[in-house]
Amino acid sequence: MAKEKEQQTEKAEKAEKPAKAEKTEKAVKADKAEKGGGAKKKSEGGAQEKGVTPRMFTRYHKETVPALMKKFQFKSRMQVPRLEKISINIGVGKATQDAKLLDAAVHELESITGQKAAVTKSRKAISNFKLRENIPIGCRVTLRRAKMYEFFDRFVTVALPRVRDFRGVSDKSFDGHGNYTVGIKEQIIFPEIDVDKVTRINGMDITFVTTARNDVEAYELLKELGMPFVKRQDVIQTTAQNQ
Repeated sequence: MAKEKEQQTEKAEKAEKPAKAEKTEKAVKADKAEKGGGAKKKSEGGAQEKGVTPRMFTRYHKETVPALMKKFQFKSRMQVPRLEKISINIGVGKATQDAKLLDAAVHELESITGQKAAVTKSRKAISNFKLRENIPIGCRVTLRRAKMYEFFDRFVTVALPRVRDFRGVSDKSFDGHGNYTVGIKEQIIFPEIDVDKVTRINGMDITFVTTARNDVEAYELLKELGMPFVKRQDVIQTTAQNQ
């Protein structure tokens, strides 16, 4: 009887082993499936983090490039001027007396651009302005690629229409080499700035650096991208006649 019981227990153990093996195989497959799903989710999340193509970048390739090629009779798309970078500079002269003003300006500039700002320092001492050498007196940011086009889009479509009595930006601020600078008197025109938390009104200079060969091409480039210029002045017309 004892031998028969031992034989039965051995048979039962042998029957259980394949069942356990099947369970372990199923568990391994389930783990792999979960890991694969997690990898898919990560890849999907990564695709979302990259974001979509900036609207102004798409407009440049689909509308601006063909328009400029037709206007200036360019033979290749590579001849068409394009935005290279946008430089934003804020000067805080009173930062020599109160350092908190500079900290506030840096925070506001970072909120507007979404990029870390660099603090600028004085190059030489000026006694009349109570300024010493190598003292923090401002901040700046340089935008390129996607951030540049996103800022340009927000600046043209959202910020400029919020300027009081806005009738267009001047077209006299070209430097002769295809670069354009516009001055902003109040930083509160940007929706990223909370007016209730502003301690001091700061202005800023925004420079649009392009690859244009002259002011006429730069003017047409910015105009095609949506820059709201006032009625064309004599400066651009005279440069066109000289060429």
